[in-house]
Amino acid sequence: MSVASTVFLACCSSLAAAPEQASGSKAPRTQHSQTGQTVDNQFHAASADFDAGHFAEAATLLETLVRRLPNSFEVHEMLGLSYSADSKDAKANPHLEKAARLKPNSAAAHTNLAANLTRLGKLDLAEAQFKKAAELDPKSYDTNHNLGEAYVRAGQLAKAEPFLALAQKINPSAYDNGYDLALAYLLTNHLADARHLVQSLLKLKDIAELHNLLGEVEEKDGNFVPAANEFQAAAHADPSESNLFDWASELLLHRTLDPAVDVFTQATARYPKSARLAIGLGMAYYARGNYDDAVKSLLRGADLNPSDPDCYLFLSKAYNSSPGQAEDVIARFRRFSELQPANAKAHYYYAMSLWKGKRAEDAGLDLAQIEALLKKSLALDPKSAEAHLQLGNLYSDQTKFPEAIPEYETARKLDPDLADVRYRLGQAYVRTGKKDLAQEEFAVYQKLREQHLADLDKQRAEIRQFVYSAKDGAGKPE
Repeated sequence: MSVASTVFLACCSSLAAAPEQASGSKAPRTQHSQTGQTVDNQFHAASADFDAGHFAEAATLLETLVRRLPNSFEVHEMLGLSYSADSKDAKANPHLEKAARLKPNSAAAHTNLAANLTRLGKLDLAEAQFKKAAELDPKSYDTNHNLGEAYVRAGQLAKAEPFLALAQKINPSAYDNGYDLALAYLLTNHLADARHLVQSLLKLKDIAELHNLLGEVEEKDGNFVPAANEFQAAAHADPSESNLFDWASELLLHRTLDPAVDVFTQATARYPKSARLAIGLGMAYYARGNYDDAVKSLLRGADLNPSDPDCYLFLSKAYNSSPGQAEDVIARFRRFSELQPANAKAHYYYAMSLWKGKRAEDAGLDLAQIEALLKKSLALDPKSAEAHLQLGNLYSDQTKFPEAIPEYETARKLDPDLADVRYRLGQAYVRTGKKDLAQEEFAVYQKLREQHLADLDKQRAEIRQFVYSAKDGAGKPE
């Protein structure tokens, strides 16, 4: 279970363990023996229905009782819990609030109210109730765990840690709390604490998601080999789509390319409908220089998730080195531009696919369409150096150098380290008689080309961004 793709802490969906609430709870007292017998029987019948999971039936009995005993803690508490268990949180809340008012020293009552408020999305109110429960019962595992989770849901991880840590100290074998605390440590960069806790949990429960979490810890701490080993252990223990993606991605991130291709290949065979696995395989092929295979895999990824911009970035790159599948690639970029008409990159990719795919077929090359697409892209994103560069190239190819030079100069201003801009601007200056300016651009171009590692660093950054965004995105079809 990766950090990016895992929901960090679930809302409190289970009921708090309150001694006043379930079977064996005290029946509400009454002064009249005959009425009391009826009330007792009705309450015990409701308790039996509740314990049996018949929440609607329990609520029906308790609705009658609450009218007769409007100040009974037990009746309001169980009615609120019955509604809550039946997913009727709005109806549950006033009864749980009344119960907490009737018995303000009950930590369980405040916890049950807080859990219900959480499900209603009232996190500030829920946090206050969890804090009250913790004050009433500071040595309780449940109250500390619940308050820690309340802070997590509020995005206050630093405040969450001490309560989760105390809950862990109270009950070291509580797996859910331990996992949540380790994840909190990871997200707050307390990596040594996270590592130690996960290793302790593994001694109690050697399962895939803990190996995966330890892999995330090692990766964040810069320990590639241990991270890859943990992701591999997770994938062997549970070859889920997520675990296989994490393992293969770790290999790809650190350019262990042959193993990355092998793992992605096995994963796509097991999960042929996973877009991110198909894209990952395409990226691994691209990084290894297998451009034809990269295009094929990225085309599959584009068909599985037509709106994923990451796929088109690498499809564009692979296509530049392998234009043999022009018709299929152009069709995908056309579809992308139609699906996302407000996306500047979509129009840029479509323009470049048309231009690259048909340069050898001058009769079918519509330069006006390509120019219009590039201008549309720039209208949506005027700060795109690449789009200005390519529009300049389009003009230069038509010997329209006066039109090309402003595009190149704008691209140079936006990205002074873009080597191609320097070279093409130098050529345009030569063609317009500005030889001194041209020599300056060529000199800068030569220096930039010597920094060839920058291209590799950019590719690594793009791969890393894809991996992390793919982990964060919940869509993992299998």
